Amino acid sequence: MREITAALLDPICSSDRDWRVLDAGCGTGANLDWLRRYAKNGSVIGIDINADALNFCRSRAKSNLVQGSITSLPFADNSFDLITSFDVLIYPPGVNADNSALREIHRLLRPGGICFTRVAAYNWMYGEHDKATNALRRYSLSAITRKIEEAKFDILRATYANSWLLPLAIARRLILKPIGFDRGSDVKPLAKGLQWMNDPLRRILASESRFLRRPNSKLRFGLSAICIAQKRIH
Repeated sequence: MREITAALLDPICSSDRDWRVLDAGCGTGANLDWLRRYAKNGSVIGIDINADALNFCRSRAKSNLVQGSITSLPFADNSFDLITSFDVLIYPPGVNADNSALREIHRLLRPGGICFTRVAAYNWMYGEHDKATNALRRYSLSAITRKIEEAKFDILRATYANSWLLPLAIARRLILKPIGFDRGSDVKPLAKGLQWMNDPLRRILASESRFLRRPNSKLRFGLSAICIAQKRIH
């Protein structure tokens, strides 16, 4: 998924400027070092509401960490060049919490700043994984795009991702669930006898990144919906 993110962000964020980057909902911090590709000599800051996640970040020698909610970000207006949100808008409780989060991201970005948002796709795919991780919502690409436009962003790129594996996910969640095989979160190690699948599955996702490096390319379906938007300069 990082290769897919790079395929979409690299053409937009390639710059010699020292960008200030915020990962809004940084979790255990796996993306903080990776995002430095856009910061150059600028700072990369992670914020998360969960203290355990931030403690895990610190155990991995991550710094520039702040505890707080994406719906009320404790930073000054116009203080970041790039804000990323990886599968975070699906979590904040409240009917309009995702709208509040997008308004906060808009407030924090400098004019011309970039917002990268990735969310889980399709309400009809809501299942045991979502319940186990306390996710509250999923989106179609058109729905998340519309919300970001309503937050006064201009859309630069919008696409589904994790597309080639969608049929397998549908089989797991909609076919296996009734007979008791869809239980708990999907985010866990494969059984020892199935770990050989990691590499071919990674290669499948990598093929999507190569496709998305083509200008204006777009995947029409997928497990994730991704939108890249810019705060208006005027």
